[in-house]
Amino acid sequence: MNEDDTDMEQNLSEEEKPATDINNENTSVSEAEQLKVQLAELNDKYLRLYSEFDNFRKRTIKEKSELIKTASEDVLKAVLPIIDDLERAIKANESVTNADPIKEGMLLIYNKFKTSVQLKGLTPFDCVGENFDADIMEAITHVPATDDSQKGKVIDEIEKGYKLGEKVIRYAKVVVAI
Repeated sequence: MNEDDTDMEQNLSEEEKPATDINNENTSVSEAEQLKVQLAELNDKYLRLYSEFDNFRKRTIKEKSELIKTASEDVLKAVLPIIDDLERAIKANESVTNADPIKEGMLLIYNKFKTSVQLKGLTPFDCVGENFDADIMEAITHVPATDDSQKGKVIDEIEKGYKLGEKVIRYAKVVVAI
């Protein structure tokens, strides 16, 4: 081989190199385009997911506020017949001169009301004679104990305490012996 042939091979090699680089550039361009498309798809999925979550959050807040507004509906429906009974009793008592039927009617209405709220889970708890418990009781006054067995115990109940299930909704107001 002469020098010209060697130069041609080198020239061919150099000419082929740019052709290979062009292929690499085409490949890298197509990869870049694919990555851009993939990025756009992922961004679109992200935006849709974010919007869906935002809608879920708004819907949950709305449902929660509606639930809070109507939470007492069940209890009020149970109380409405008792209000009707009281109205009838008031109207009927306008012309009554004997108090015995009034007492009997009021006792019936009271028992109906008590039963209705107990069916909804409201239960009173007794405190008289029990040791003072600050978790369910509120001491409104202290009196001296007549003997040592009364110390720290509830001797009188001013207001009953009530639980709804296991939760105290009204603390009992009590008098404690010290």
